[in-house]
Amino acid sequence: QSFQNLGEEKNFVFLSKKIEPSSVLETAPLFDGLKKELGRNNFSGPTFTESYCWPPVARGFDVVAISHQGNDPLLYIPPVLTFLQLEDAYKALPNTSRVCMFILCPGWKKAQLVFDLLKTYGKGCRHFHPMLIILGQNKEAASHVEIRGCEVVVTTPYNFLRLLERNIWLLCRLCHLVLDEIEVLFSDTTEQVFTILDRYKKATAQTQGNPPHQIIAVGTQWNKHITPLVKEFMNDPYVVITVIEEAAIFGNVQQVVQPCMSSNKTAELLKILDFTQRNLQKVLIFTDSINEVEMIHKALKSNSIVSLKKHKESKCNAGCVLERWRKMHSSGTPAVLVLTDDCLQPLGITDATCVIHFSFPSPRVFGQRLHSTTDNFCSVIKDSALDQECTKAKSVILLAENSSCYAPGILHYLRRAEAEIPQELHDLTARVLESEEDEKFSRPLCASLKTFGICKNRTACPDRHQINLSIDIAQNILDEMIETPERVTILPLLIVHATNYFGRIVKKEKDQYTILEKEMNDYFKVPGHRISVNTVEKSEFYGLREQAICHRVQVVEVPAREEETVVCKVTIKYIDEGRTSRVNSDQLLHLPARFRSLPPQAVEIIVCRVKPIDNETEWNPKVTDHIDHKIKGKLHHAKVVHTLGKTVWVDPMVRVSSLPGMKMWINEYNIRAEILSTGLGTDNAEHVAEIQKLCRQMPVSDHAENLEHLAGLEEASSPQDMSIQENSAESCSAPAIQKMFLNVFFLDDVTQTKEAEDSTVHQQKGCHPQIKWFQDNETVTLKVQILHAADSKCKFSKEKVVFSAYSEDKLYLADLELHQSIIAEKSTCVIKDTEAVILLVKEKQGAWYKLLKNKNVHVSLDFEHWEESEDERPFTVG
Repeated sequence: QSFQNLGEEKNFVFLSKKIEPSSVLETAPLFDGLKKELGRNNFSGPTFTESYCWPPVARGFDVVAISHQGNDPLLYIPPVLTFLQLEDAYKALPNTSRVCMFILCPGWKKAQLVFDLLKTYGKGCRHFHPMLIILGQNKEAASHVEIRGCEVVVTTPYNFLRLLERNIWLLCRLCHLVLDEIEVLFSDTTEQVFTILDRYKKATAQTQGNPPHQIIAVGTQWNKHITPLVKEFMNDPYVVITVIEEAAIFGNVQQVVQPCMSSNKTAELLKILDFTQRNLQKVLIFTDSINEVEMIHKALKSNSIVSLKKHKESKCNAGCVLERWRKMHSSGTPAVLVLTDDCLQPLGITDATCVIHFSFPSPRVFGQRLHSTTDNFCSVIKDSALDQECTKAKSVILLAENSSCYAPGILHYLRRAEAEIPQELHDLTARVLESEEDEKFSRPLCASLKTFGICKNRTACPDRHQINLSIDIAQNILDEMIETPERVTILPLLIVHATNYFGRIVKKEKDQYTILEKEMNDYFKVPGHRISVNTVEKSEFYGLREQAICHRVQVVEVPAREEETVVCKVTIKYIDEGRTSRVNSDQLLHLPARFRSLPPQAVEIIVCRVKPIDNETEWNPKVTDHIDHKIKGKLHHAKVVHTLGKTVWVDPMVRVSSLPGMKMWINEYNIRAEILSTGLGTDNAEHVAEIQKLCRQMPVSDHAENLEHLAGLEEASSPQDMSIQENSAESCSAPAIQKMFLNVFFLDDVTQTKEAEDSTVHQQKGCHPQIKWFQDNETVTLKVQILHAADSKCKFSKEKVVFSAYSEDKLYLADLELHQSIIAEKSTCVIKDTEAVILLVKEKQGAWYKLLKNKNVHVSLDFEHWEESEDERPFTVG
């Protein structure tokens, strides 16, 4: 264990083993071609942390690095590229391929960044070919990946495991495993990371010869799972920590929170000091005011506790206080010093055994205070937070009812330190977070909350997570646009990402914007009507002519007055499309009043019930690009399930087209199903429910709640009303396709809408699943044979059960009229992997001689579970 402190907190370093830092690029342990490439890219490092990380990484040792810079891939990329150039190190490997390093990142976005950096700095390497691999959930995707011939693969834990399913040989050549942003990996993908580590450990144990094996873990925060990583999977690693608070967790500094009333803080302090008096401890009492230093010092003196004090107005200088501090302890007296935070650095104390936070610390001050205990950090990795054998230092926070707004940050830290946290700190944190949320009340509604129904980091998110009626309702013009919420026509014009668009809702007859657009185009065709604006005002509306098309725009940003010229660049928003752009101010035209009367037509459109796989928070660009190419500028038909302000949530949203030469219309594709088919999206069943929960103080739109479960047969009349049946199951046979015309249909419940995923519906009630049943004296059990049921629903009434679900893109429906009555509210349905188990509770106990009023060929007795008594009468199968 060693420490270096160069006078500033940012230059603090904790080392588990001594490292000679390499702080100059010219002498850094990197090969010359890489140094030149770093220079060409204006690399200004190595930074302080890099100077300690690069030497052990470049020599092939296991390394754990925790730093404020811990999310920067340059902590490890230059030295690992250097090691890869040592071709002799890899002679023991089989020649099946060239892969020898995997870099695991917490998501596709970070993986892309790492891959781009590898391509940039790998230019100076010999025969260097990195790969970025992001796979979908489609099982065949991994088998189509050709990864031979590359040295480094960048991916995520989920994707690495998918790769291993079809490419087990990768473990045979895996020499280097990099865990990027280790705290995020262990927080979000704990199980996956440890599965990979286990398999890597087993593979290395079976490796012949002596190829290198190295694990590198970098991050910004210590995580409790790093302990088993170091102890079970690493080989005597170098631990480099340049953040004092994180080193304190590694160093097993005991964290204690002592709740008390503000009026009772001094008394609580005396109790703590009475405990510490039993041992010859060195105690620092921190506060943030001179008055409190004087008050505490006086209280200690009156209770016969010898103490020192130091603040800016003290007569005794830092050297004098430090000398007396050392003499107190050497003479057999507990050393107690009361001081303000600004006096700590001049004193340079690092041997305190206890720090008491009389004033609640900010995160910055907290680290500075803990720095005074660094000589007593434990250098042995603890097995748990309860391991007290190597605990030499303690940190005590006095928590009063009026403690500061820093509570959330301190609570987060204490959780990671596995400290015991009193309820009072949880309560204080909740109040602070509520207050912070109130301060965001004028901000836009969180985009993640709208798009996925959840925001994973509300504390860091700058936007609000509650309804602001003055904003959300004041903007609400959707009621005027939406004539029939169950059937709207949408024109997406700006694709933000795979499920979020801006566009227009187009009315079937006399669409007001279509009329307005024609009038504007005709008006501005006349050169004399195109009057340029002399002075551009922010928030004002203007006309903009692009080729022969005219748009209504609003200025959202203008240059500062001192930057203004005759012609300047301004930022505008196309109020009928939703997109923004920068144009020259002289392109803006005076917009007559008659063209301003129609409200802005752009609305935000969100497709419901689908989200990125692997707990990602953003859509992979592959999905967004695919959807952009498919839907932009094309009319779609949708059902509106919720509206708020100028945002509309739709489920489903489909593209309808006609069959050439036939009076027939089909759903060409369904956007949600299209996203799912990429393998990069997954079901988000709670989305709509979460949005409605958010809007619980508002009237919840339950449009079309009384729509029929499936639409009936009728003659085709218009594109938005048509779909075509597909014969896909023996039990769902249909008449000739030319005679079958069905409405585009929607499975209802506002909270759980389900579209026809591939635009197929079957005559009247869809496919009927096979059902087996058996009974006892009180219940009847139905086993519905259905594989991987999705979006299942089971409705119970006194004499009826209706079950529906999707399996392999087919709708299955069983509408069962029971022979006898049941207790609906006690009956249940449980979905399993290969079947749905429905338990009916009988209204009257006793045996049923049949299940249904009418015979059903799909329902039969389950003789494997049947227990027949001697006096039972014969039963019918249905």
